[in-house]
Amino acid sequence: MARAQGARAQMALAYESAYGSAPASGFSRMPFASATLGAEQPLLNSELLGYGRDPLPPVKDAVTADGDVVVPIDARGFGFWLKGAFGAPTTTGSGPYTHEFTSGSWSLPSMAIELGLPEVPRYAMCTGCVVDQLSWQMQRAGLLTATASLVAQGEATATSSQAGSLGEFDLLRFGHFNGSVTRNGTALGNLVSAQVTYANNLDRIETIRSDGRIDGADPTIASLTGSIEVRFASNTLLDQAIAGGACELVFAYSLPSGESLTLTAHAVYLPRPRIELSGPQGVQATFDWQAALDPGQGRMCTVQLVNDVESY
Repeated sequence: MARAQGARAQMALAYESAYGSAPASGFSRMPFASATLGAEQPLLNSELLGYGRDPLPPVKDAVTADGDVVVPIDARGFGFWLKGAFGAPTTTGSGPYTHEFTSGSWSLPSMAIELGLPEVPRYAMCTGCVVDQLSWQMQRAGLLTATASLVAQGEATATSSQAGSLGEFDLLRFGHFNGSVTRNGTALGNLVSAQVTYANNLDRIETIRSDGRIDGADPTIASLTGSIEVRFASNTLLDQAIAGGACELVFAYSLPSGESLTLTAHAVYLPRPRIELSGPQGVQATFDWQAALDPGQGRMCTVQLVNDVESY
């Protein structure tokens, strides 16, 4: 009997035209590093007395379907996750194409995601998947990945794939070496690492249903937060934190072939950190920043993805 191996696992993704209903076609093969997406249904212990010390059979509780997917930040496939997090982009150009995603959308697309283990075989189709959070870290070295946290409506399993013929795209991956961070148009010096998290803060619609699933996941007030860790070499960031003003932070990746990914946080506020002296080595400071609505731009952040994909 064959045993399931992660090396042979496959992921297929498509956008739904109706929430919770997987489309019959239009799936794309997605690269991923790990996934915890799936449904679980816990058991409730019996509280009844009078039947001796041995418990009565447990009762099934409601179904919870959610999880994280770790994906590479690449010039083509990452656009699918950006659309899930921000909504449909505005696309301009005729090749290369510029896809502009903006925060603040009241309507987010839902996705059907199938995770397949062909050895068993087991193909789990999660429907009604909505991106709750998208986060990644910038650093000097290592593999560049992002984590997409998803809220799904439910999961159905089959012994064969329900995704049909899969669309393919060549992986064109960004690396930490391709990254840069600027503050008000100037490169942010002495930066050790940075972390970015965009959250839709979804509200699960937990109504009474015979199948135990949710009715939907609605976006509430969004948030864009993170941290920047710097070698303490000037008072620029500390002065901003004390004054309480805002700055613009741009987190960008670019490839020599012209593809790029840029997230612009238009109005970023910094807290006043404690400057700690922990030994003879260099002094570092961490600023846990928060972004907010910029009245001039009319939004909190903008993401631009430049590639050769015509549409998402």
